[in-house]
Amino acid sequence: MVVKSHHLHGSSAANSAGSAAFRLVYCQDNEIARLLKGQNCDWIIVPLPGKFSDSPAVVVADDLKVFSDDLRDAIANDRARFIHLSQSAENLSDPSHVVPVFRFLAGPVRIETLCRMIAAAFENLAMSQRQARLESELKRAKSEIHRLNEIGIALSTERDRESLLDLILQKSREITNSDAGSLYLVEQDDQGGRRLRFKFAQNDSMNVSFRESVLPLDSSSVAGYVATTGNEIRLADVYQIPPSFPFDFNRKFDEETGYRTKSMLAVPAKDPRGEVVAVVQLINCKRNFHSRLAQQQDVDEIVISFPEECLVLLRSLASQAAVAIENIHLYESIETLFEGFVRASVSAIESRDPTTHGHSFRVADLTVGLAKAVDRDESRYFRDIHFSRAEMKEVRYASLLHDFGKVGVREEILVKAKKLYPLQLELVKERFAYVRKEMEWRQSERKLAYLLEKGREEFLKRQPEYQRELEEQLREVDEFLAFIVKCNEPTVLHNGNFKRLQEFATREFVDATGQHRSLLSDQELRLLSISRGNLDDRERRHIESHVTHTLNFLSQIPWTTEIKNIPMIASAHHEKLDGTGYPNKLSAADIPIQSKMMTIADIYDALSAADRPYKNAVASELALDILYDEAKEGRVDGALLNLFRDAEIFRVASTRKPF
Repeated sequence: MVVKSHHLHGSSAANSAGSAAFRLVYCQDNEIARLLKGQNCDWIIVPLPGKFSDSPAVVVADDLKVFSDDLRDAIANDRARFIHLSQSAENLSDPSHVVPVFRFLAGPVRIETLCRMIAAAFENLAMSQRQARLESELKRAKSEIHRLNEIGIALSTERDRESLLDLILQKSREITNSDAGSLYLVEQDDQGGRRLRFKFAQNDSMNVSFRESVLPLDSSSVAGYVATTGNEIRLADVYQIPPSFPFDFNRKFDEETGYRTKSMLAVPAKDPRGEVVAVVQLINCKRNFHSRLAQQQDVDEIVISFPEECLVLLRSLASQAAVAIENIHLYESIETLFEGFVRASVSAIESRDPTTHGHSFRVADLTVGLAKAVDRDESRYFRDIHFSRAEMKEVRYASLLHDFGKVGVREEILVKAKKLYPLQLELVKERFAYVRKEMEWRQSERKLAYLLEKGREEFLKRQPEYQRELEEQLREVDEFLAFIVKCNEPTVLHNGNFKRLQEFATREFVDATGQHRSLLSDQELRLLSISRGNLDDRERRHIESHVTHTLNFLSQIPWTTEIKNIPMIASAHHEKLDGTGYPNKLSAADIPIQSKMMTIADIYDALSAADRPYKNAVASELALDILYDEAKEGRVDGALLNLFRDAEIFRVASTRKPF
């Protein structure tokens, strides 16, 4: 390769890539290296072959045989750039090139051209590395946002106060790699003053016997200082607290247990009004969350100061936690007032089951509409039945609260749309993804072993066969997963499908611990084999228990004498005239007529509603036909159903106004 010499003195082209501590040009020790060394450039010429450095580098060569393995890896992995010199253009398409080439230079090349190419290569490398850093930071930010969103969802759905507080502390420790932590609540005492309650403590390195206690709300403690001032505290070592702070660290726990508290982060949780409702105090940030601090040496090696990003994350989580805590307070307040506010009660019912939003109001409209039709009907069936204003109010309230008992039904069952719960289906998908990876890994092992045993040429001959085997295995796994997703829909399955499910479920894979496991667990197989709908017998019984809960809950409300029958009317809306209903299997004579009307309204709305995730809405005519089939079987009142149809009561719900 001939390089024409033309000396560059401080060429701007040579320096356009920007300054760097070391910028290395790996070059064969020949005329090219000699000429490059003569240039006034901020590069260090390194002979080939050489061990690759972490500094930015450009490789200039016409013979790939002189490359070291680490230099090849650096070029292939976007950590260096390669400029390929060649005597002629014909060699530029040589298939022996096994590393990416930044530029091809053929024939005699001027030294200034080569220097410009090197400068451009450095600039390109710098841009690539900056982009990689930005992508890494973006990926980390997205991951943090995703984790915070997941935590926010978990906090917003938790309704148990104690579980919520425990979850807040656990998630706070997880996102900050904290070994231990405490949660303090700001509360009112009996005299109306404020105090700090030491509510929860967690420690991964030792079992801690914890008991709640009350602290004064002042600046004598870290938590008290944070609660009173609203400031955040970040300490590298609590044994060396700066004298500017008004608090000291109580070493009693460390002295009694042998634990060493070192780094600390304490953040206030403020409600939407800006008031501190809790303090999250975290201890000993670890390099790895799963590490344990068994002795002092572990603390020295594993514990670090809480970085700034931990403070940002905890600040965000604390804000969510404050909202979640406030929601718990509001929920408890609503529960206290639940018995006296019918409208609030209905809202609470439907907020637990968004898929049936508006159902209670529509059922109330339909039932009241039918009651009015009965009241004015002069036929022999209803001429003696009349409802006073109070009784009509009783019918309306009973209809609004007929599903009140759903507050006692587990939410996961109440909103269940498929045969498997979402997390169960997600687990199945994750399991199949693992099986795919495991198949690919095992196939890779086989290929590697064959390569080492037979050599490259024999391996390349066998490669297509290996690929076909793997694709066939993966296709079978994907088809099974697609079949499971199809079976998960609440439709009626053919008997053959159950057999196919059972056949697939008997197949096993080896998990990460080396244990043989079935592709489907017994519970997953049982749920997927549900022949009708999406609930098994246990879940269906649990859903049906809402009627009993309705009676129990409504019986606790001090209804006035005028509407005292609300609990009885509401709790009988699933009873059938032939005694096959629930919960008490009442016969026709024992079922109030108000409940009989509500049964028709409830069934009609359930059939015609378009908001049920587990079924499609049916037309009004078909819904009425289904109701008439029920009447022929002696389950619903035929006379009431005729009036419901003839008076076109079923059209009322479509034109309802807000309650």
